[in-house]
Amino acid sequence: MLLVMGVVNTTPDSFTDGTLDPDAAIALGLQLWKDGADILDVGGEATNPKATPIDADEELRRVLPVVRALAAAGARVSIDTTKAVVARAALAAGATIVNDVSGGLWDPEMPAAVGGATYIAGHLRGGSLAEVFTAEAPASWREVADELAARIAPFRDVWVDPGLGFGKGAGDTNLELIRRAGDLGRALGKPVVVGPSRKRFLRRLLLADERTLGGSAAAGRRGPIDATPLQLDAASVAACLAAVTHGASVLRVHNVALLRAALAVYTRL
Repeated sequence: MLLVMGVVNTTPDSFTDGTLDPDAAIALGLQLWKDGADILDVGGEATNPKATPIDADEELRRVLPVVRALAAAGARVSIDTTKAVVARAALAAGATIVNDVSGGLWDPEMPAAVGGATYIAGHLRGGSLAEVFTAEAPASWREVADELAARIAPFRDVWVDPGLGFGKGAGDTNLELIRRAGDLGRALGKPVVVGPSRKRFLRRLLLADERTLGGSAAAGRRGPIDATPLQLDAASVAACLAAVTHGASVLRVHNVALLRAALAVYTRL
């Protein structure tokens, strides 16, 4: 199994994209589906360090029209949420997968809400996003496996996600989790989802390489230097290909077309 999951953010504070306009989110989802996404992952609450928490009512208002429209169009839809009430409503609206970055840690009602649907258990530590990013620390793949093993027990059909970027500290830790995707999957006996797309650790790697930003020419630029969107998407594809090499089964990305182009060649080499 090798699946591509396209990101559809219905938020104003996602770190690289997002929209509160349902029509725009639906159009994005349909384009990602056309570009080759096997799954469209709809999220209504951003999960980056600067994101503003929202209640379930607001999250439902953002995601349900998008979930309904994409499912009605025939797409396989995932709901990206940590709230059981949102998961239950999205499944009723046509989603078939629940993608929970907390792995059930933040809502004890999640197993009952998910039922027999596919559940993606993400790994993080802490009772809130603020705690996750305040207490960043490296986590070995064995620690991730052990902690996820306890969390996935109540669920029936489970995929696991090592939670790249979620309180894992420096980039090397995230890279090691990519290298150990297969070990994680074998330890838990589950397909592994990897979502490196546009994450902070990739941006840090790009900024650490002068050649990526134009070498000495970068020193003469005015204002802050940052990776371009294209550079960040290219780095995301590289991380995804490495994850496939090491045993990942599902790749979660923003730029589906770029990843599909890379996979078209990579899978034939």
